[in-house]
Amino acid sequence: MGSLPGILFLVLGLLMSVGIHELGHMIPAKAFGVKVSQYFIGFGPTLWSVSRGGTEYGIKAIPLGGFVRIAGMLAPAKPGTPTHKAGRPTLAEEARKESASELAPGEEHQAFWRLPAAKKLVVMFGGPLTNLVLATLLLGVVTAGIGVSTPTTTVGALSPCVGATSAEDCAGKEPSPAASELRPGDVIRAWGPTQVSTWPELSAAIAAGGTSPVTVTIERDGQAREVVITPVPIERQAMEGGKPVLGEDGRPMMMTVPYAGISPRFDRQRLPVITVLGASADMAIATAKIVATLPIQLWNTASSLVTGERDATGVVGIVGVADIAGNITSATADSYTWLDRLADLIMLVAGLNMSLFIFNLIPLLPLDGGHILAGLIEGARRLWAKARGSADPGPFDTARLLPLSQAVFVALIAMTLLLVVADIVNPVI
Repeated sequence: MGSLPGILFLVLGLLMSVGIHELGHMIPAKAFGVKVSQYFIGFGPTLWSVSRGGTEYGIKAIPLGGFVRIAGMLAPAKPGTPTHKAGRPTLAEEARKESASELAPGEEHQAFWRLPAAKKLVVMFGGPLTNLVLATLLLGVVTAGIGVSTPTTTVGALSPCVGATSAEDCAGKEPSPAASELRPGDVIRAWGPTQVSTWPELSAAIAAGGTSPVTVTIERDGQAREVVITPVPIERQAMEGGKPVLGEDGRPMMMTVPYAGISPRFDRQRLPVITVLGASADMAIATAKIVATLPIQLWNTASSLVTGERDATGVVGIVGVADIAGNITSATADSYTWLDRLADLIMLVAGLNMSLFIFNLIPLLPLDGGHILAGLIEGARRLWAKARGSADPGPFDTARLLPLSQAVFVALIAMTLLLVVADIVNPVI
């Protein structure tokens, strides 16, 4: 199939996600009477645009995002606020004037900063919220629609010998216990006295049965039959919660387990719709953990450019995500069907939307989370002043945070460039 279809699917999914995100800002802003002058998909030169209802809608040449221009984001300086330094306007004052210039005479009432704090929160949270909803919907398409690839008690493959997956590697090795008794396609109904219907149940029964001969009930060609299998002991790395268990010396601990040489067949199983919310919550938590450790992950990524050792579970940039999408559609395994590819691509776009949701909630300008925090502070101050009978403190002056906002913007560009370089020079394998 090639990698191009996967990359195109990702680009379209990204543009759709960004476009919906910006709609999440624009629709409530216009509903509240705020002037929204532009809504564009992409950056750079304009390829096409049309004006409707005071807003210019269009497409730009570089399909790497989008934006919506909301007029009057910055409030005028409060009395007593320094607006000039050494006879020249401060950076904050220049930004305030530029924000005010977006409104023509008679449009001053359409400024964003004039909205009550609650409406500001609705406008700024609307973007990330759309990404959360879209991520959840896409998860639902896969889990409740297409189905989740799940290991079953049907035999998918058999190891020809202990510790090897191909006959060429079997020289001097003991034959696999199940290789002579089972065939791919056999359905295991019971392992000894234990009835099994799921792969976790079968795995637990094998572990509990030890290395003694066990009678296994199977279904082959619609007929029930019994075979005897004697698992052998092997050494494997001890795992707990999906992570290796380390000893006091910091090295992975090993444990002896019974081995039968059976690999399951994976079938797609639709899950109840109610499970989608739990899956969405799990994805949000996992994404939040990655974002919380982002500085460390970026440092490790930068270090990998020197050491060459990049964490396969670490953070990747847009180039790395595109590479993943390309690998999905270019994979050649016969068992990897077009439905598997579609499900994985949809899950990739769902993950991107969850990342947009979590990342945009970081409480720093120019991210949405910075505006949300400013709205919360403004609302809290006004409520406190009202409770005390004091004068309204007015809108939060976000212009004074412009130096911090610019620093964050530079950091975001640096992060993007670092990940692009790392994805090209030392990609995750």
